Amino acid sequence: MLVVIGASVAALAGWDLAVPVGGADLSARMGAGTDPQPVGPVAVVVASLLVGLAGWALLAVLERFTPRAARIWTIVALIVLALSLLGPLGNAVGLAATLVLTAMHLVVGAVLVTGLPRR
Repeated sequence: MLVVIGASVAALAGWDLAVPVGGADLSARMGAGTDPQPVGPVAVVVASLLVGLAGWALLAVLERFTPRAARIWTIVALIVLALSLLGPLGNAVGLAATLVLTAMHLVVGAVLVTGLPRR
């Protein structure tokens, strides 16, 4: 659980440095043809918690049914992380938002991929 919380704290710290401190405007489109929506701290925490809990649940299921759970989970997690990058790369509004949101995805992914299989 500490790893999942740590991933959310890391994402929130990135948001905090970028938006209130750095003055970045984090906005993203939630679908094709929609108006940009601001990405706030609640969205950052909820999204990272949900992803972390889903990853933790998948790891628990894999550990129950296969002896190579950590390896399988890591491969799946890296694929999910790569696919998640399509969000900020395709839907963020502006270069700053694209860079910050991509960095936040990578930070959450790094914390979860390095931390969860070693719990």
